[in-house]
Amino acid sequence: MNPPALFSRRDFLAATAAAAAATATRARGAAAAAPAAGLVDTHVYLGRWPFRRAPLDEPAALVAKLRAHGVTAAWAASLDALLHKDIAGLNARLAEECARHGAGLLVPVAALNPSLLGWERELRRCASEHRMRAVRLHPNYHRYTLADPLAARVLGLAAELGLLVQIPLLMEDERTIHPLVNVPPVNAAPLADLLKKIPALRVQLLNAHRTLRGAPLLSLAAQGVHFDLSNLEGVEGVTHLLSQLPVQRLCFGSYAPVFYFEAAMLKLKESVLDDATLAAVRSANAHRLLARA
Repeated sequence: MNPPALFSRRDFLAATAAAAAATATRARGAAAAAPAAGLVDTHVYLGRWPFRRAPLDEPAALVAKLRAHGVTAAWAASLDALLHKDIAGLNARLAEECARHGAGLLVPVAALNPSLLGWERELRRCASEHRMRAVRLHPNYHRYTLADPLAARVLGLAAELGLLVQIPLLMEDERTIHPLVNVPPVNAAPLADLLKKIPALRVQLLNAHRTLRGAPLLSLAAQGVHFDLSNLEGVEGVTHLLSQLPVQRLCFGSYAPVFYFEAAMLKLKESVLDDATLAAVRSANAHRLLARA
């Protein structure tokens, strides 16, 4: 005869429900402590992901979702930047779409492909004519690395123009990427030397937490690099990350419309954060990061 169970199914379900209720209570407390306004999303895109449709890949739908969740500013780049060659045209369209669909909400972020001729002129145009304050680079899609001399020239010019540089380390999980577009993650290691050579450089790494962890991540943070939380995983992931990472280095970022916006919100709600930490991640760090030197 089997021995009696030490923990019955009914007890297990009751304990699970109690744990879930406690987590929800903590999450509600964190949400109540958060200001009603002042959420800055540092990582959104306009346009369509090349390999599938997303529910919010129309600008009006994305803007409606952002406003519904109290987002007051969203830094928006163009998904067309991955594969299109007419970078000047897509930057002009991006500026127009941000003004038309999300004036006061969408902050246009320049695209740049330095493997194409005229990239210096285009980056200057984005800063002077379109009044863009940041540029989002995709080295892995544009076939260069951060160790290439070209990267140093790009980052040097961005610093000269006072632009924040955003670099997504990956755009899609390698397990689901289309086999004809086998794009590896960006290796962030060379960034450490570039930051030493370009003191005015401001960098935010996006989608970094799958490939950059532990000492390499903390070393870059010590040099002033910022991160978003879009692909951070695990229960109370923000809490665990901030037990090591200085709170000043983390910004809210959803990666919408490629990721569900609510997934990023849940990362904040299910982590136990004090008022000051929550305010910093929600908006204060982003405002400070984007401010011109």
